[in-house]
Amino acid sequence: MTVIELTDANFEEEIVKSEGVTVVDFWAPWCGPCRLVAPVIEELASEYAGEVRFAKLNVDENQVTAGTFGIRSIPTIGFFKDGEAIGAVVGAHPKASLQQVIEEVRGGEASAA
Repeated sequence: MTVIELTDANFEEEIVKSEGVTVVDFWAPWCGPCRLVAPVIEELASEYAGEVRFAKLNVDENQVTAGTFGIRSIPTIGFFKDGEAIGAVVGAHPKASLQQVIEEVRGGEASAA
């Protein structure tokens, strides 16, 4: 499973109009903690292949979408269910922490830590 590259142009089509759970990594190339999170996102994308979609958005190149969701600090991992933003975590969280939030979102709980 690959991680979808998002842009201002395709965000609505890929995320807002999608069904199920999507995890979006809001990042930038100069961000050290973002580089720590990237392999974790790739790993989770493989483990949840066919169940949860994973995507990433470069906030430097896509400021409209980043602004729409109020992204002030990166990395921010956003959680979307059926196209609706239902939570986010900020910072380089360990894999287990992200898995816990993903499972909460999949289970219908709309509270992300």
